[in-house]
Amino acid sequence: MAERAKAEILIVDDSKMMVTMTRQILERNFAVTAVGSGEECLRLVKNYTPQLILLDIIMPGMDGFAVLHELKANEETSHIPVIFLTGDEHSESEYHGLQEGAVDFINKQYINTPSGKAVLLQRVRNTIDLSQLRQDLQKKVDEQTEKAQQLTVEIMQTLSGTVDAKDHYTRGHSARVARYAKEIARRLGKSKQIQEDVYAMGLLHDIGKIGVAGSIIRKNSKLDAGEYEEIKEHTIWGYEILKNIKSLPSLAIGARSHHERYDGAGYPDGLKGTQIPEEVRILTVADVYDALSSKRSYSQIRSQAAVRKEFEAGKGTHFDPIIADVMLRMIDEDKDYQMKEQ
Repeated sequence: MAERAKAEILIVDDSKMMVTMTRQILERNFAVTAVGSGEECLRLVKNYTPQLILLDIIMPGMDGFAVLHELKANEETSHIPVIFLTGDEHSESEYHGLQEGAVDFINKQYINTPSGKAVLLQRVRNTIDLSQLRQDLQKKVDEQTEKAQQLTVEIMQTLSGTVDAKDHYTRGHSARVARYAKEIARRLGKSKQIQEDVYAMGLLHDIGKIGVAGSIIRKNSKLDAGEYEEIKEHTIWGYEILKNIKSLPSLAIGARSHHERYDGAGYPDGLKGTQIPEEVRILTVADVYDALSSKRSYSQIRSQAAVRKEFEAGKGTHFDPIIADVMLRMIDEDKDYQMKEQ
């Protein structure tokens, strides 16, 4: 059986005597590296990740508090536990350090005693073991979260496919809308979470059509007034179906409001401008784009030039002009008109 690698410890202290003494205590059990300044520490951890940092507070240049602040502000180093080595017995320093994220304080004068050496060794072991346990637990949580998220997406894809299957002309519509909406959100600089949220909204925005008669959905001529009022109800039915999903409330909002218009002439609530949540304004652009670039029972796929013209004309009326401009750029980049129903 292979011998387990020693945990890596980084000592940051400008006192050579303190470094030598601390190294002698630890190096039998751990792999020890030492630097003499905070600046050297920050340069080193760009390419080296210790399991623990023992950090002096008072040093030339950056003091220990400043170094700790930089470590915690960096996503790559924020998880590394830090124990302060200090000769400062003021409680204010300890309080400040714990606030900044240090896990412990050890007095330098105490280290140079028989009991102090044993305490240092045990605290280092406990800190590293606890940190590893937390990382292992977080990894398992992340794995389970990823599995749950994947299952959720698969369920949403299945539901959206069920809705689209009511009319063979709309098969794939929700999946395409979801992809377009996610890409628009990405181009707008939205976070990964918002991108995933609008993707989910796209998948389920038409879920309320489950309650609409298939004869109306598949009708290949103009709807009469009563039929039009019934199909408009899919926004309300979709909201009612999804409103109890508290973990992702935007699903219900997307189902209810994706037919609202920027000028207030949409339905069901006549929302206008920024009264419509931004994610829904993104969804609306994606939804209309796919309707124009797909074959329907009542229309053929429009030419790319015709689709572009619709978005130019709809800026500020049907669509948020900023989001419409993003879609126009996507259209212009799609030289071979691949972004349509295939």
